[in-house]
Amino acid sequence: IMDKDSLILPKDFPELNNDTFLRAARGEEIEHVPVWCMRQAGRYLPEFRESRAGKDFFETCRSPEACCELTLQPLRRFPFDAAIIFSDILVVPQAMGMEVQMSPGKGPTFPEPLKEPEDLQRLKTKVDVSSELDYVFKAITLTRHKIEGKVPLIGFTGAPWTLMSYMIEGGGSATHSKAKRWLYRYPEASHKLLSQLTDVIVEYLLGQVKAGAQALQVFESHTGCLGPVEFKEFSLPYLRDIARRVKDKIKESGLDNVPMIVFAKDGHYGLEDLSESGYEVVGLDWTIDPHSARVRTGGKVSLQGNMDPCALYATKERISEIVKRMLEGFGTKGYIANLGHGLYPDMDPENVGAFVEAVHTHSRQLLNRK
Repeated sequence: IMDKDSLILPKDFPELNNDTFLRAARGEEIEHVPVWCMRQAGRYLPEFRESRAGKDFFETCRSPEACCELTLQPLRRFPFDAAIIFSDILVVPQAMGMEVQMSPGKGPTFPEPLKEPEDLQRLKTKVDVSSELDYVFKAITLTRHKIEGKVPLIGFTGAPWTLMSYMIEGGGSATHSKAKRWLYRYPEASHKLLSQLTDVIVEYLLGQVKAGAQALQVFESHTGCLGPVEFKEFSLPYLRDIARRVKDKIKESGLDNVPMIVFAKDGHYGLEDLSESGYEVVGLDWTIDPHSARVRTGGKVSLQGNMDPCALYATKERISEIVKRMLEGFGTKGYIANLGHGLYPDMDPENVGAFVEAVHTHSRQLLNRK
């Protein structure tokens, strides 16, 4: 039995028993299609709501033990093929010196958002990621030990444009018009902020790998409010940069390469570009047809997604049919089943179980027929 102190050291991790997710990410042979869900550690689980009751959201994020417990909860219920560390994308703006609060019923709020370019002076010019985001690294290491090699652990970050839009909007937004105003009005300041974010993100992702993350996902959740021209100027170059620089640093550090996933929600116009941006996997939302995604990405990457989360409100039989059709559309090679966005709080855990089971059952049948 390991003593408590060794659980926080990123070494002597238990051997991985199920590497299906990692093999699919690299386009290798698999026995079944792997499946996990965005927001699988979340409010749809009664045990999650119980653990989180009465606690401040970001306080929970800063507790490695709490994050570990919340990450492991869904694995006790469902045979997912991967876990994703419980955290939040807004820990990066916090590390850069911005205050973020989680308001019940309203979501994340920045009491003092960035309004004009001179506000960039409020941000830390040099962020010591290893001390500022140490709590995330500790959570990853602890979880890697406690997960006991059951499945791989995914680390993640928000992408620069998505984080920038939160920092300027001061929270969620339907139009992102305040953040987009910067793109059109202050392109130079926008690039400055995006570069600053990229530098922090690169160090953050590297730290996650050093701590024990076995794959990384970059969430560009606000792609949908950009047009193709703005995407190519203010999002894509930074997404490419992140993949390249993280891979270079992993190599320099003598670590094993980990698969990287880019998820640009509603960015269907950028699919070809995303498939050539240096990531092993491109995550897809439900607005993209599986077969056309395969054609457009030309076999360059594995694909992840893309069932409409609302399909989980259907009956179990219907969920099974939808999954079967999705698997037939994507094919079983280089494919990771997931939802096209995160689970919603009012979803029935039973139906999540039906989704996971349908992926495993139908994909085994399809693979056996070959």
